[in-house]
Amino acid sequence: MSSVNFLVNTLFDLYIMVILLRVWLQVARADFYNPFSQFVVKATQPIVGPLRRVIPSLGGWDSATILFGFVIACAKIITLSLMMNSALNPMVIAISGLVILLTAVFKLIFWVLVLRAILSWVSQGNNPIEAVMIQLSEPLLAPVRRVIPAIGGLDLSMIVVLLGLQFVELLVNDLLSKLF
Repeated sequence: MSSVNFLVNTLFDLYIMVILLRVWLQVARADFYNPFSQFVVKATQPIVGPLRRVIPSLGGWDSATILFGFVIACAKIITLSLMMNSALNPMVIAISGLVILLTAVFKLIFWVLVLRAILSWVSQGNNPIEAVMIQLSEPLLAPVRRVIPAIGGLDLSMIVVLLGLQFVELLVNDLLSKLF
């Protein structure tokens, strides 16, 4: 049964990351005509499209897509609870859904940065995925580059951002564990 739990958990996590990528692409004003961006939009449009007609954006953030991500995170908790014959508590589901969404944000930032680093080693600069990864990660890396210049041609901004991300994730986990 643990293999089925792993599969369900992984599928939900991947789809939540695709949903969050849609939000991030909008915030970063990334190229929506890029094939990778088109995949993200097409994978989320059947639900997000109708939701956006009902739920307005708030302060430049796509509320409908964020709500959709939260609902999918709660659906993950419900599905895994039913698979393990656990009791369903609406408050626990809602809080767990928020924690899953927040954790997915950290994972997504980590994987985008790692993918950008790997593509920078192997790509010749004409990869559409690399172009989107640059558009997504550059707002995180540019401020660090202004403070810490390249040392002998070695850009340390990626390492600094990954360490900072790890620190913030651990801090949030500590705060959440004290609250709940």
